[in-house]
Amino acid sequence: MSHIVVIEDNLSNARLAAKLLRHAGHEVTLAEDGEMGLTTIAGTRPDLILVDLGLPDMDGQTVVALLRQESTLNGVPVIAFTAWPQETAYQMAEAYGCDGVIIKPIDTRTFATQIADYLENAKATP
Repeated sequence: MSHIVVIEDNLSNARLAAKLLRHAGHEVTLAEDGEMGLTTIAGTRPDLILVDLGLPDMDGQTVVALLRQESTLNGVPVIAFTAWPQETAYQMAEAYGCDGVIIKPIDTRTFATQIADYLENAKATP
């Protein structure tokens, strides 16, 4: 079982993601803004972090930059979780240092598989 932190301010999106991930056997922790996400992650090492790039208290770039400064999170995939247009989302996620992108609204049929692929790739990368 993997531990996934979802930093997402839209409660409907967060609940849907959590439900799908839990159904796939993952432990999920939700955080409604960047500060709560950073506090939640401090002192832990989740297996994957989903970060909404449009949070109410700080932008996704700041959240990802702060996560990347944390040496205990080396190797933990940080995935942009955004409703931005696909091309923009991929450009911004790359610029921010994310390991991938999941576009909202999520496809409930493929979401868990996308997460599993990111987790598997993280395990394969030393």
